[in-house]
Amino acid sequence: MKNYIYTIILLVFGGTVFAQQTPAPKQTEVITIVGATAHVGNGTYIEKSVIVLEDGKIAAIGTSEVTPRGRVIDAHGKHVYPGLIAPAKSLGLVEVNAVRASNDQDEVGEFIPNVRSLIAYNAESKVVESMRPNGVLLGQVAPQGGTISGTSSIVQFDAWNWEDAAIKVDDGIHLNWPNSFKRGRWWLGEERGYKPNKDYAEDIQKTVDFILSAKAYGNGKAGEQPNESFKAMQGLFEGSKKLYIYANGEKEIIDAVTNTKENGVKHVVIVGGYEAHKIIPFLKKNNIPVLVQQPHALPSREDDDYDMAYKLPKILSESGLLVGLQNESMSNFQTRNLPFYAGHVAGQGLDKEKALQMVTGNNAKILGIDDSYGTLERGKSATLFISEGDALDMRTNILTHAFIDGREISLETHQTELWKRYMEKYSRE
Repeated sequence: MKNYIYTIILLVFGGTVFAQQTPAPKQTEVITIVGATAHVGNGTYIEKSVIVLEDGKIAAIGTSEVTPRGRVIDAHGKHVYPGLIAPAKSLGLVEVNAVRASNDQDEVGEFIPNVRSLIAYNAESKVVESMRPNGVLLGQVAPQGGTISGTSSIVQFDAWNWEDAAIKVDDGIHLNWPNSFKRGRWWLGEERGYKPNKDYAEDIQKTVDFILSAKAYGNGKAGEQPNESFKAMQGLFEGSKKLYIYANGEKEIIDAVTNTKENGVKHVVIVGGYEAHKIIPFLKKNNIPVLVQQPHALPSREDDDYDMAYKLPKILSESGLLVGLQNESMSNFQTRNLPFYAGHVAGQGLDKEKALQMVTGNNAKILGIDDSYGTLERGKSATLFISEGDALDMRTNILTHAFIDGREISLETHQTELWKRYMEKYSRE
């Protein structure tokens, strides 16, 4: 009995120390941020800015012509940024990769566009919670696995549940395009290294056949039998959903765009795009945005420049393509490095405001939420944060305040709790 009581006490107090922070209540008072350098997220900035937040929106933004109202936050010498946006990640769908019960990012099946990631989203995920102290406040929750993985939704990272978190429901479908080369599976006795995929044409045909069948279903040519997978695809042909195609090779990107566009898909986004710089005219002609993989990576090909991954976003951006940054790493927790990926791109010579745009305004445009998020503009959502220094530099990305839809959110996480605990320990020694 005594052991039972001790167990209950441990669970109660252990859960209290490391519990998810309670989501912030709706904004009720007017807040004005005064004196900071405001990085708008569209390539521009405003020095000594005055930003008024009211009813969850940016009521006014400017300099001395804007009159402060309500509660005033003195941010002189600091910086204000739009909330950073993390696209195409399974945040909130998997907590610990090695623990199957906490992994909801994949389902059984190759073509499952009807699988909706949103209903599996865990708003109390500690991985999601750890995004906020670096300024990552929004994300596209995308399923993984198979050929067509399912349907994504866009959420904000301070909510009680998935219903509260959602800001755009069922925004897009995610397609893993086949590779023209395959790595040898040595554990099955195959030779190591890359070899041509002899099934590449067949794999493409299976994908195209599924798309055509879904299109025929929408045109009423597939009989009366309901098909949830085909139903979920209809937004691609109507233009209400985007198709996010994961492809890196030059050949794969061309094949993916050509086949999907020719078969009625209206809006295509390339995710990864490692060799996109080789086909810039093709991408511009087809108006294809690219979510580039993180620049913290090694070259993928033996004959690539050693810094290819570092400079790729800059090359694509300066060519006139719409470019955003995405964390392609299998580890969701690394998504909190999103601002530093942008800083890395700036280190390659791209203007820092343009680099910031890749994780704010550009990502908002690519995801289709730029009417409300991604930039600091009058009438848009008051989703932003204040940093003591440059938020794209890990040495000075120190947040003092953060707001989602005008709600001042907590910046405490289980990691900050541990940091404070052990800093106190070492300060005593």
